[in-house]
Amino acid sequence: MNRARPLHAAPIELCRIETNGIHANVAIAGSGPAVVLLHGFPHTWRLWSEIIGPLSEHYRVIAPDLRGFGATSRAPDGYDAATLAADIAGILDALGEPTAAVVAIDAGTPVAVLLALRHPDRVRRLVVMEALLGALPGAEDFLAAGPPWWFGFHAVPGLAETVLPGHEARYVEWFLTTGTRGRGVRADIHDAFIDAYTGVDALRCAFSYYRALPTSARQIAHTVASTRLTTPTLAIGAHPVGDALERQLRPITDNLVGQVIPHCGHIIPLDRPHELLDVMMPFLAAEQSA
Repeated sequence: MNRARPLHAAPIELCRIETNGIHANVAIAGSGPAVVLLHGFPHTWRLWSEIIGPLSEHYRVIAPDLRGFGATSRAPDGYDAATLAADIAGILDALGEPTAAVVAIDAGTPVAVLLALRHPDRVRRLVVMEALLGALPGAEDFLAAGPPWWFGFHAVPGLAETVLPGHEARYVEWFLTTGTRGRGVRADIHDAFIDAYTGVDALRCAFSYYRALPTSARQIAHTVASTRLTTPTLAIGAHPVGDALERQLRPITDNLVGQVIPHCGHIIPLDRPHELLDVMMPFLAAEQSA
């Protein structure tokens, strides 16, 4: 293991874990019940830099780079939600963790939800943020004008990774600025994200998530047709998704709490980390008294 620079005084170790045909780069901190953190686009595990420290005071925090992102294997395929959920289950197995609370945002959210749906015995609590779950009802208002423009751009096989090389920094910067409502992110995290998304193969992996969205949507729809989400779930929204995810989850979830964080951009863990912790920590702690 290589020890990374501590963030917020939390000792963080980076390790490589073999799982489901890939080698995952995983940041681990603290001890106690496991909490898994799943990032989205254009992020790495460093998305959680501001909250790993506080979480690690009470939990064993496990924050992987998802398949194809950061220092995790740039696999040729497997970017659908079911395969990604199997990646995470394999990480838990390798770390000897039979169960975990799972926290996810953006592209990590369908992965977390499918893991909880298919393996409810392994997910104690579920926190999901700023994403939609395929074509499940509830997000019609949000999608009234169509999906965000980059979904179509990223979904065309081979296009974006041909056009963007040499311009990755400006492209990623747009998402980081927009996702924090103009406030931007810390310089070291900003640079780490740009480095992680530079190069044709890094871009191919990132856009493979968008190209797998129809498959992931079918997997979720097929699963919820016969299975309810029984894991206690907290759906957190901000700008722009708001309560759309909560509305999608409401008909299929037994125990759901919704919260929208005001004046907050899409990248909640970096834009409003303290407010996120204020909402999330009591929800995670509630399992101890349940």
